Amino acid sequence: MKLAISEKDIRGIIELARRSPIEVCGFLLGRKEGNRIIVEEVRETENRLNSPAEFEIDPLEIAEVLDEAEKKGLEIVGIFHSHLKCPPVPSEKDIAGMNLWRNVWLIANSLGEIRAWILENGEVREVGVETR
Repeated sequence: MKLAISEKDIRGIIELARRSPIEVCGFLLGRKEGNRIIVEEVRETENRLNSPAEFEIDPLEIAEVLDEAEKKGLEIVGIFHSHLKCPPVPSEKDIAGMNLWRNVWLIANSLGEIRAWILENGEVREVGVETR
């Protein structure tokens, strides 16, 4: 599986991570084509925990994003968030969240690293990221 995302969107997510003293978060909107997940739009959301170590998105904001995506003919294909000055690999809390949101998780850090992950059959697996 591959995650296809624009260079501009990757730079934007990394810049959000660099500027913020808390974890940033949001959704990746797009579509699936075979083994590729194509990101058409990145939608930042508020981290309602206001925390440098974890994030949570308000359910009302999730509903708004779902409506926006549907109106544009897109779906939520992934979640993105940041880690502050630690590797962009899923934490235990991230893995618990991956059980609820079974799509790609893109993690960036303030050092400019970015990696994508998916939970399949109880195992976390890295997903290749390609720019488009």
